[in-house]
Amino acid sequence: MSADLHIAVVGAGPCGLALALLAARELPRARITVFDARPPERDVSGDPRTLALSLGSVQLLQRLKAWPASAAQPILHVHVSQAQPLPFVRQQPQVMIDAVDEGVPLLGAVLRYGRLVAPLQQAWQAACEAEPQRLVLRLGTPVRSLKNVPGGVELDADIAEAFDLAVVAEGGVFADQARKALSHDYAQTAWVGQATVRGLPAGTAYERFTAHGPVALLPLGGEEAALVWCVPSADDPVRELSDTQRIAVLNHLIHPETGRIETLSPLKDFALGLNAERSLVDGRTVRIGNAAQTLHPVAGQGLNLGLRDAFELVDRLRREANVDTALRRVEWHRAPDRWGTIAVTDFLARSFTWELPGLSAARALGLAALQRLSPAKSLLARQMMFGRR
Repeated sequence: MSADLHIAVVGAGPCGLALALLAARELPRARITVFDARPPERDVSGDPRTLALSLGSVQLLQRLKAWPASAAQPILHVHVSQAQPLPFVRQQPQVMIDAVDEGVPLLGAVLRYGRLVAPLQQAWQAACEAEPQRLVLRLGTPVRSLKNVPGGVELDADIAEAFDLAVVAEGGVFADQARKALSHDYAQTAWVGQATVRGLPAGTAYERFTAHGPVALLPLGGEEAALVWCVPSADDPVRELSDTQRIAVLNHLIHPETGRIETLSPLKDFALGLNAERSLVDGRTVRIGNAAQTLHPVAGQGLNLGLRDAFELVDRLRREANVDTALRRVEWHRAPDRWGTIAVTDFLARSFTWELPGLSAARALGLAALQRLSPAKSLLARQMMFGRR
């Protein structure tokens, strides 16, 4: 795109900063301003939240020279299993995906939120210092409203400012969000924390389907793992338990190959639900990441979907003759990946709330069949790594 653009990015999280850095490189005549409400003096590097990134997301961040490889734990193997066995079958149904089998160096990576956002913010600050007339970071500046106007967007950040395009990349968690066009409360709670697991195989991400919901352990290096434990909210079996009791229950639930949980950090709870816009694009406003769709963590695709949104948007702005054509193409090209991911995640999340006879057996048969059908398993692995193309 040869025309100058004035772009506002609302949200200085992983998606917003990645988009800003990519746009600064691919759209050399664009002016880009990043807004975020967090105070400038806040040190984000210590934020302990855990992120799971696909290989495609890692490659995008590597292209931006903002991938903190030393802080990330590669995922070399993915192990998915079900706690309820098939009748008359001794072996537990499971699917195992290996990077070597897929011909890739890694399937993805796990790291702390702060260890990713801090270098992204540093990279953007360096870019702003190098080109202060074109690139701006405005921390401590909440955006109060956005209004589409002819040929652009009016943004209210204490004063009204006009932009050609606004990209909203801040979304928050399900419980705090205003309800979007497509919304469903799963009546489930995710308990999140960190576990020490004796005998944890290196570089392996585990997901276990239980009667109450999925339990995931993601490698953080050594014997440390990030825990995501999903249970029904109405009859929460976790809330009243002591740490010792929680460890005992988890060791009963997880696959024997995972190892044995010895310690747990304090766990935080989050309500789970689907909250999605029908369209990424509204006039000259584009929403990406959690601002466009908040998903259940069962498939671990929320951040990855947002980064793919960011890449497609910048690519279309670079290739198309005008903004409105670019936005129409973004909506069209992102739809299969976006809606496919939403549909699969929603189906899996809802299935744990269904009380249907034979459902666990059907899920177990599906896992067993997928393990035996190598082409189907590879197709699933490619979609998890790179999305639907």
